[in-house]
Amino acid sequence: MIPIKTERQIAAMRESCAIAASVLQAVKSLVRPGISTQDLEEAARATMERLGARSACYGYQVGSRRYPAHTCISVNEEVVHGIPSFRRILRDGDIVAIDIVVTANGFVGDNAVSVPVGTISADTQRLLRVTEEALRLGVAKAQVGNRIGDISNAVQTYVESHGFSVVRDMVGHGVGLSMHEEPQIPNFGRKGSGDRIRPGMTLAIEPMVNLGGHKTKTLSDGWTVVTADGSPSAHFEHTVLTTERGPEILTIPRPILGPVHAWSAPATPSAPGNIS
Repeated sequence: MIPIKTERQIAAMRESCAIAASVLQAVKSLVRPGISTQDLEEAARATMERLGARSACYGYQVGSRRYPAHTCISVNEEVVHGIPSFRRILRDGDIVAIDIVVTANGFVGDNAVSVPVGTISADTQRLLRVTEEALRLGVAKAQVGNRIGDISNAVQTYVESHGFSVVRDMVGHGVGLSMHEEPQIPNFGRKGSGDRIRPGMTLAIEPMVNLGGHKTKTLSDGWTVVTADGSPSAHFEHTVLTTERGPEILTIPRPILGPVHAWSAPATPSAPGNIS
């Protein structure tokens, strides 16, 4: 069953999604060559605490494994679920996908964005533009009366028309009381297939698009998913509410009072920040 949110639940989700979007915007603003993905993780964690939320990723359990970070930060060929590290320093020409999922007021807000680091190649610029536009087109199909396959097909058709490929192994999903609810929302599929879209659904729509082939593999850490051919990947995501008036994006940031700082390790030879 696909959960249909009540007015009270929708109000709570507006809050959790606004916080998720504010954290994402704050972390995105810190991206630059020379910063580590762990610096971004620490900034995200501090901002979540400041806004009265907690990470829905930290400790998330699959089998016997628990996710060890508060964010997923994936660089270049990493598709999703990249684990932040002091060892991963962003370099000019990289792209970094930042995925922020928070819990506040008992509900989850989920969003992601891919960001260029310094100057990136023309092909990678096009990858980011196409993936972001695919998200916009997918959201536009989240109309009451449509079916989930209409979202999927809109994403796939646009992405493949530009010579890129959509990831098949991970999908979008419903979101609300938990991070993953029904329905699953693939980024590929047939028009008119899948569940009928009704008012009050909250959907995490998230194109994951590869510059090369669609195949992926998971690294030995058990979490980080990378492209099988080593090509760059991009990821954009919004949480969307379905209404009779049309889809409403809930992950819209609000201003954060005061500056947001990346965490800095002490300048000592043994400090984690000095590991290269």
